[in-house]
Amino acid sequence: MARVTGTPSGAPGRVSTAAAVGREDTRLVVIRGNSASGKSSVAQGLRDHYGRGVAIVGQDVIRRNVLREHDTARGANIALLGRIAREALDAGFHVVLEGILYADRYGHMITSLVRDHRGASHCYYLDVPLEATLVRHATKADASYLAHVTDSHLASWFRELDLLPGALETVIPADSTLRNTIARILLETGLASASPTPQPQDKPSQGDSMSKLVLMSDPRVAAIPVRECGEPLVDVRDRGFRVDPRKHDPLGAFAHVREGVLVRLEHARSLLPAGTDLLFIEGYRPLALQQRYFTEYRDQLAVAHPDWTAEELHQNASRYVSPPEIAPHSAGAAVDVTLVDQDGHELDLGTRVNASPEESHGRCFTHATNISDRARHHRTLLLDAMESAGFTNYGTEFWHFSAADRYDALMRQEPHARYGPIELP
Repeated sequence: MARVTGTPSGAPGRVSTAAAVGREDTRLVVIRGNSASGKSSVAQGLRDHYGRGVAIVGQDVIRRNVLREHDTARGANIALLGRIAREALDAGFHVVLEGILYADRYGHMITSLVRDHRGASHCYYLDVPLEATLVRHATKADASYLAHVTDSHLASWFRELDLLPGALETVIPADSTLRNTIARILLETGLASASPTPQPQDKPSQGDSMSKLVLMSDPRVAAIPVRECGEPLVDVRDRGFRVDPRKHDPLGAFAHVREGVLVRLEHARSLLPAGTDLLFIEGYRPLALQQRYFTEYRDQLAVAHPDWTAEELHQNASRYVSPPEIAPHSAGAAVDVTLVDQDGHELDLGTRVNASPEESHGRCFTHATNISDRARHHRTLLLDAMESAGFTNYGTEFWHFSAADRYDALMRQEPHARYGPIELP
């Protein structure tokens, strides 16, 4: 049974006023499964789609990070998870409760929560076999974790179809992709059509079609004033990032970003799933180099399209290379990044980084439809992590993100940018 309202049986149920939680319009979503089944990724995907208004209550966060206790039948985290979920529902949040949540230990807390919830409740079990669990575990990037948590540990923790009583759960098979699982739950819970926190209607959308993309050449970008904050450029190589040498220059300018941008990068890195890491390709770009890149690409377009006007050449060149006068790279505010596995091998994101629209047949656009499901999954991981850390993506380049520059300020409707053109000391 996927949907439960009021009681596990689906009947209205008689819940005392003191025990009842939430509202008729709040949703409770419970996501359970063995280690490495994708529970936290699904939970994050639900909130990424919906936006503000979804509270993620994670077992690992409470048990391991907050309480640092072992998972036992009398663990303090059990009641605390239930209490947090109840408080969030009462505050009007939709709640996603996720974790291994063994049925014999957490079942009473979950079924009581479902019973007492005034709104609709939906429970899911992600059924990933042990063999797949071991494969996923081996891709984790944390070497110390892998040293302490072995395949034997995972095998001893593994429980096959550890379902809650009363046929509460919908079992989602292992062959369901992350994207499909999120889409299914959004549809079945009603979160796909629910109304999230209203957004300004005139805010440019990064998910719009190409015809609605805001290009760097847009006059609104140049019109954003800069109130330079004076943050210095810092070298990301001093903070343990994987740095690709393809854009290396004699001064190492490419590996520098503003101090605040580095903080955001570290945050984004922490949001990626185990076994996946950022590959830093380029940050700061001197104005002279930016001018050269822009001129060279504009000249290539002029040869290919001799009938284009100067304005058309400028606009189309800016799809791929920012005009020097407003370039986020020259402000130390932009980064070009992609994803790699734990061995440093680049993941498939649809096309190579820095591929032009002509070379990639448009696959360089962030929301291109002519890429594989695997590439889309990886691209979504990157986009989610970077945007959650406060970056804005440039929709013609899946790898390009910036923060606190003119483009970011326009997209966020900020009155001014904090970073303007800067020179490397």
